Amino acid sequence: MSKSAEIALGAALVAAFATSTMAQSKKESPRNYGIGHVATAEQMAGWDIDVRSDGQGAPAGSGSVKAGEKVYMDKCAACHGEFGESAGRWPQLAQGRGTLKSHDPVKTVGSYFPYLSSVFDYIRRSMPFGDAQSLGNDELYAVTAYVLYLNDVVDEKFVLSKETWGKVAMPNAAGFFDDDRETAEKAFWNSSPCMKDCRGPVRITGRAGAVDVTPDEATKRGVE
Repeated sequence: MSKSAEIALGAALVAAFATSTMAQSKKESPRNYGIGHVATAEQMAGWDIDVRSDGQGAPAGSGSVKAGEKVYMDKCAACHGEFGESAGRWPQLAQGRGTLKSHDPVKTVGSYFPYLSSVFDYIRRSMPFGDAQSLGNDELYAVTAYVLYLNDVVDEKFVLSKETWGKVAMPNAAGFFDDDRETAEKAFWNSSPCMKDCRGPVRITGRAGAVDVTPDEATKRGVE
């Protein structure tokens, strides 16, 4: 092989090696779009605060109904009322049992929530309004215990913690179940539904202006 051929072959091998190395490097390197940064373990721990219905994942700490009363009066009663009855337009927290099947259902912790974790997690993430996630673990356990007490779920001497979590029985736990429409409603399914001439032509039977729900610039009808 001539000297020039050897040089050409060497150059080709170097180029091939460089191309292969760059491709391998590109393949192994994480994508970087130029924004954000890799989350730290501390940051991920701040988001990883969910608690299972059986209490797994609940933080360390404890709180009594008595201690929770003070937390509730200081940080919750202004919106939710002293007895969970609601103050103004804020949600009602207590009572309402037996109303879910009525024409005026009242969804509260005692009448609606299926699991203690649902109550605990909501308070932990969202309350007090305007100062979310400001409660310490003991305050969180205590105020949750007090809300349960307002709903007659626990007695006045109850202390909520990871150890007593399983003693709480939510009244509406059996009111939630898996969606069973694939079996319960399968008899109503039609593999060949009617897709034409089902209800005849569409007719406009009324207009907003005719039934006085559209503001009228001349008469201001419907506007106070």
